[in-house]
Amino acid sequence: MPAASFQTGDADFAQDYANSAEVEDSLPPILEILKGLDPTFRPIMHRSGSLRVTSFINRSGYKVEFLTGNRGSDDHMDKPADMPALDGASAEPLRFLDFLIYEPIRAVMLHKSGISVIVPAPERYAIHKLIVASRRVVDTLGSAKRDKDLRQAVLLFEALDVANRLNELSDALHEAWERGEAWRYAIKTGIGYMSRADRAKAEALFKELAVDPFKEDR
Repeated sequence: MPAASFQTGDADFAQDYANSAEVEDSLPPILEILKGLDPTFRPIMHRSGSLRVTSFINRSGYKVEFLTGNRGSDDHMDKPADMPALDGASAEPLRFLDFLIYEPIRAVMLHKSGISVIVPAPERYAIHKLIVASRRVVDTLGSAKRDKDLRQAVLLFEALDVANRLNELSDALHEAWERGEAWRYAIKTGIGYMSRADRAKAEALFKELAVDPFKEDR
């Protein structure tokens, strides 16, 4: 798969709020851990002005951010959530994140002898990228990130097809589609932002999986 489409300048760590509240265990102070890796890491002031910290950055611009699913209404947006298991760090509440981090898989980062990590399932990641793309702010940076989101989604659709894993993609797609009108609108909008060729591929694949996003529009 094209490396450029999957390169990133940050690391996002997600945790379900209920797990953090009920685990009865805690990491050492997050900033202490990060400074042990790179002493130039520092906390970033939250855009809301809150004293709670959800992200850190080092001198070279590499960013580490903590995320959690948005609990309930949009009233929680831009209000960092206290995460008991993350000593010294809160988390940014995001819509649709609960779908992404449900039933993650174990994988290996290709670094030296390999690093074991837990990451989102690829089929959920692909659908989530469609949804995220639909919600990007329409400016120069937002458009570039949206294009990258959509390219990642298309590449993962193709990879899952080649790997004979369309059943998993079908299950994830139907789960998202049945979550309500807001979810269906986000998926349709994301597909609508694709290039003509990628949109045709996505529509054909979704029809094969018994979901036709634009059936009512015809």
